[in-house]
Amino acid sequence: MAQADDPDDRKTRGGRGGGHEPDPGRRGSRQDEQTVRAGSLLVSSTDLAEPTFRRTVVYIIEHNDAGTLGVVLNRPSETAVHDVLPQWSEVCAQPRTLFVGGPVKRDAALCLGTVRVGASIDGVPGVRRVDGRVVLVDLDTAPERIGALIEGARIFAGYAGWTFGQLDSELDNDDWIVVSALPTDPITSGRTDLWAEVLRRQPLPLSLLATHPIEVERN
Repeated sequence: MAQADDPDDRKTRGGRGGGHEPDPGRRGSRQDEQTVRAGSLLVSSTDLAEPTFRRTVVYIIEHNDAGTLGVVLNRPSETAVHDVLPQWSEVCAQPRTLFVGGPVKRDAALCLGTVRVGASIDGVPGVRRVDGRVVLVDLDTAPERIGALIEGARIFAGYAGWTFGQLDSELDNDDWIVVSALPTDPITSGRTDLWAEVLRRQPLPLSLLATHPIEVERN
């Protein structure tokens, strides 16, 4: 399982979270009034009923003029990390399963980790800071070189990607709520209702959305 897709194989899929991976070489200077940035969370609105993104929380890894790339944090799969990347199993946070990061390139894997408080990743190969204590980990790196530096890691199969302007359109449509992430959000247990948890910690009136029923028709 590769960490990133072949640039020649990227395709614009269009629609919600289905764009291509942004070009890392194009760091944008564009100021976004929605304050989306690396380290932001996109929390799906209560009206977003599309199964792929319903009640999801997306962690933004890159946001620039080339587009936006992120991973869904709360879609655990049935596949154990040990079955596909056994050397990384002990480094991963519980539950040690692959998470479905999004609809694009599900045969590729991205790994996020949360650096321990006080640990330094300066000069450590295979680790790139995303925001604060959250880092992107190269899965070709020996896990024993990383394990002592991080609280835990999470491996995502696939990702969510938006080409330039796609996410803006969805924000204008109120499909997403933009909030800041905590350093531990990427490794939060899959047994936690992260969607409700993230909303609950926001100021009023956003926190009230956490009580929105999962199935409205049952209420």
